[in-house]
Amino acid sequence: MRENETIILTCHIIYLATSEIVTYSTSIVERETLPCSLDFQLLAVPPKCCLLGLDKNLLTTLTAYAMSGLVHTIAYIKPPTIDAYGANLSLLSKSLQCSQTPTLTCFKKMTKNKIRAERNNYNGVVRMLSRRQDWEGAEKLISEMKASLGSDMSCHVFNTLIHACCRRNHVQLATKWFHMMLDCGVAPNVATIGKLMSLYRRGSNLDEAQFAFSQMRRFRILCHSAYSSMIIIYTRFRLYENAERVIELVREDGVVPNLENWMVVLNAYCQQGKLEDAERVLQDMQEAGFCATILAYNTLITGYGKASRMDAAQRLFTTIQQSFDLDPDETTYRSMIEGWGRAHNYEYAIGYYKKLKQLGYRPSSSNLFTLIKLEALYGDDEGAAGILGDMVDFGCQRSSIVAALVHVYESAGKVHKVPRLLQGSLYRHVLVNQSCCSTVVMAYVKHRLVGDAVRVLSDKKWRDPRYEDNLYHVLICSCKEAGFLEDAVEIYSQMPKSDENPNVHIVGTMIDIYSVMGRFKDAELLYLKLKSSGVALDMIGFSIVLRMYVKAGSLRDACTVLDAIDKRPDIVPDKFLLCDMLRIYQRCNMVDKLADLYYKISKSRVNWDQELYNCVLNCCAQALPVDELSRLFDDMVQRGFSPSTVTFNVMLDVFGKAKLFKKVWRLYCMAKKQGMVDVITYNTIIAAYGKTKDFENMSSTVQKMEFDGFSVSLEAYNSMLDAYGKDGQMDTFRSVLQRMRDSNCASDHYTYNTMINIYGEQGWIEEVAAVLTELEGSGLRPDLCSYNTLIKAYGIAGMVEEAVGLIKEMRKNGIEPDKKTYSNLITALRRNDKFLEAVKWSLWMKQMKL
Repeated sequence: MRENETIILTCHIIYLATSEIVTYSTSIVERETLPCSLDFQLLAVPPKCCLLGLDKNLLTTLTAYAMSGLVHTIAYIKPPTIDAYGANLSLLSKSLQCSQTPTLTCFKKMTKNKIRAERNNYNGVVRMLSRRQDWEGAEKLISEMKASLGSDMSCHVFNTLIHACCRRNHVQLATKWFHMMLDCGVAPNVATIGKLMSLYRRGSNLDEAQFAFSQMRRFRILCHSAYSSMIIIYTRFRLYENAERVIELVREDGVVPNLENWMVVLNAYCQQGKLEDAERVLQDMQEAGFCATILAYNTLITGYGKASRMDAAQRLFTTIQQSFDLDPDETTYRSMIEGWGRAHNYEYAIGYYKKLKQLGYRPSSSNLFTLIKLEALYGDDEGAAGILGDMVDFGCQRSSIVAALVHVYESAGKVHKVPRLLQGSLYRHVLVNQSCCSTVVMAYVKHRLVGDAVRVLSDKKWRDPRYEDNLYHVLICSCKEAGFLEDAVEIYSQMPKSDENPNVHIVGTMIDIYSVMGRFKDAELLYLKLKSSGVALDMIGFSIVLRMYVKAGSLRDACTVLDAIDKRPDIVPDKFLLCDMLRIYQRCNMVDKLADLYYKISKSRVNWDQELYNCVLNCCAQALPVDELSRLFDDMVQRGFSPSTVTFNVMLDVFGKAKLFKKVWRLYCMAKKQGMVDVITYNTIIAAYGKTKDFENMSSTVQKMEFDGFSVSLEAYNSMLDAYGKDGQMDTFRSVLQRMRDSNCASDHYTYNTMINIYGEQGWIEEVAAVLTELEGSGLRPDLCSYNTLIKAYGIAGMVEEAVGLIKEMRKNGIEPDKKTYSNLITALRRNDKFLEAVKWSLWMKQMKL
């Protein structure tokens, strides 16, 4: 029997040796480390083995044989018992730091042989898994523990995992272990809550912290750090009411606050500006036996500084100075500088800054930026230069210094001082840093320091042509938007240019600027240079050139640009360019072009909006059939777009000329309902009824016009005079004319021409002469239509020579006769049997190609 037990022990030693470490123990014993050439330790056994009764010498001999590979494994011998495994696991988990393989191997062997492990064995394995971050293995092990131990599970296993996650800042994973802990029915302890709340405080995880805090109170655990963490998190999120609720829970739960709790509560009140409550907390803390630390005073001073209550902050500072136990530290002076800075007290802030430097303390970057702001508002150039030097010496980033300098002096309205302050290393940094250079020159240009901006751009050291072009473009655009057009021209004249590859965006902007300034020759010269360089214009460029020619009144050149656009299939006009094209074609009376463009728009995928509908209807009224215009208008209304007043008036004119008076009435009612009726609306309807000699509706419309609060306009009177005169109702004609004069409505050329025409048709040459006298007396002179009408009237009256004399008078007055002039003259000659003269004038017309 003794021989068999010896064989079993030997095989067990072989089993452990093959796992790189030989460890054997039958009870808790002191370990002896034997010298060995291998990288493992052999743990000694007691002189008498309680299991086998063998002495130490025998075991040492067997172990030596095992390590030499002289003992062979016996396949039929059973593995060691739970006692042997448990002891080995316990020792290994405490001694191993680098490799967890032996422990895990041992545990897996136990699991494979269905040997029930103790709770301490599980704890050791979980510790090894957490070090290896084998979270999946840990989760499987916990599931096995739940099945094996049941209600005997403790919180230590979960605490081990949570601690490992906290060290690595794994918030979600730590939360997962906590929820699994609760699902397993394991109650957390103070360590659990403390670690979790500390983790949540670092990451400001509000929801997770609230859950952990509620579980702490559910299990009636008193964790001081948890209360502090919850208050801090609520304060960070500005949930001050919730923070105060937690402060009340500290009292309700019977927690005796420690120093950290007092400081957290003090900070919470200071953050929300409840400084009286904060001072009471400080007093309560002292009554509770805690000394008021410099941190507590600094917190209060910072709170008073944020509230701009520097009298109270100064009182606390004096209290610190008079104290035997406390002295103002670096934070104290920093807080005083910030507070006086917020209160815009230049002298006190500078005084504390000098004292801070005398004591050998370093100001914070916030202090320095506060001081440079005060220097911009109240200081001088010398003081500002000193602060800037300190900022450089104390290691502030030069880019941040430049940005702050520009910002504070811009806010103070003193950007003109920046060029004098931006010297030395700061100026050199501006010249090599693209971002700083952009910040400085944009500020200069914004405040009309164009000369300084140009100097910086000429001195710069960085080379980036694309960035430089973009910067110049931004500067020119900012001048344009601010209305500083001369500054934009100066910047453009100083910028480097390439005749072979000009920047199309900059050139386009300058064309627009020259157009606004009325310098159309300069704008056209830029366009021609751009065109000759071979650089293709884009859609925006073409739009700018079009508007330039329209402003200059060169509609023919605008049409040339439109032809160039038609030759560019790659350019798809947007709605703005389409509207410009429609307006140009309308002003040029290019009806065919308007029709073609409309059908092109209809077939394209352009998005029809209210502006496009109105523009198409207004411009294409003379180019499209009435049915198409009516369909387009109905489509606009059905899609929920509102026609403009101009659109209503255009459609009224279209329907009136087409004698569609039912549509005229329906459209008028719609316009009136939407509040889109104006004087032109009534003028259009009156003219439509007048041309069709519908005198009843014409008079009714005039009455509606007056009823709606509009005075009868000159255009309405002209329409009525023309209608009644051409119909031969001379009494009514005179009545309307007298009514017009009684209303003090001044006549225009159309009125006088109508009167000349009507009187001439009647052969009333004396009345025609009276109208001419009245025309000249009003300060007006006969126009082309006046002369044409007079020639016709003289012809009817048989005054041929006077009619021929009008041609000479027209030329003398700078009015060139047109086809209508010669046609009226020839008709007058034929009417009076002057056929030979009529033939001569006809031949003259042919020579003139009229």
